[in-house]
Amino acid sequence: MSDATPNALADKVFEFIEYTNQSVFLTGKAGTGKTTLLKKIKANTNKKMVVIAPTGVAAINAKGTTINSFFQLPPGSFFPGDISFQHLQSGITSIQSTVSDLSYNRDKIKLFNELELLVIDEVSMVRCDVLDVIDAILRSVRKSNLPFGGIQLLLIGDLYQLPPVTKREDWTFLSRAYPS
Repeated sequence: MSDATPNALADKVFEFIEYTNQSVFLTGKAGTGKTTLLKKIKANTNKKMVVIAPTGVAAINAKGTTINSFFQLPPGSFFPGDISFQHLQSGITSIQSTVSDLSYNRDKIKLFNELELLVIDEVSMVRCDVLDVIDAILRSVRKSNLPFGGIQLLLIGDLYQLPPVTKREDWTFLSRAYPS
């Protein structure tokens, strides 16, 4: 067990995020300081950052925006396979066709290109296909083969809390690409 105080640990996490480009998964049960650390990062970072979350309530609590709003994602699920799958089930499109169909204005493209830190709060509620489409969008816009276009991620959440919300018929289809 560490002798470090919660503030000392928070300082170390902040410094790691601030002075590296390594992505971080921050987890802990309710009341362990995840939100407090996020506030500290927002108040003190020199990095261009955005906070997103899967639901409106989570976005409000994190003082961010929803994933779908930020990336202008259509409702539905995204299949990481061949485009021919997009017509197999209503509401499911391929990631490739989703990315090619999206159109961002100059300001949004500038934001994507300047972004250094992307915080996803309540990450336990984010479906795997949504993470994949975010990755594909950022790689495409930033013209980079690096994961998430080279943007550092801070994933915050408790995997023992709420799982992603997925309709049974969507998961039946998506489980072909995401078996675990």
